[in-house]
Amino acid sequence: MPRATNAPASRRRRRRVLAAASGFYGARSRNYRKATEAVDRAMQLATAHRKLKKRDYRSLWITRLNAACRLNGITYSRLIEALHKAEIRLNRKMLSEIAIHDPAGFEALVTDVKSAVA
Repeated sequence: MPRATNAPASRRRRRRVLAAASGFYGARSRNYRKATEAVDRAMQLATAHRKLKKRDYRSLWITRLNAACRLNGITYSRLIEALHKAEIRLNRKMLSEIAIHDPAGFEALVTDVKSAVA
C-alpha cells in the first residue's frame, strides 16, 4: 500500500505562509522555513504595535492639547485637573479635536473651566 503524505494539506499550508510573506525581502519571501520565521515575527510585532499605536495617539492628543492650552494661558495638567473638578467628561481625543477645529469653542471651554475652579 502506498505511503500517504497528506500532500494537499501540506502544500496548502506552505502556500498560505508564502502568500503571507509576499513582499518580504530575499529568501524571507521564497524559502518556506525563512518565510515561516518572518511571518511569525511579523504577527508578533503586529500585535505589539497595535498596542503601541494607541499609546502614540494618546501622546499626540496630549501634545496638541498642551499647545492649545498654553495659547489660552493654562497648562495641560491644570486643564485636566480643572475638567475633573468641573465634572466635564471629555476624553483627550475629543478635546484635541475641539482645539484644532474649533479654537473659539476650546477657548470658551477653558474660560468656563477656569471660572469653575477659581
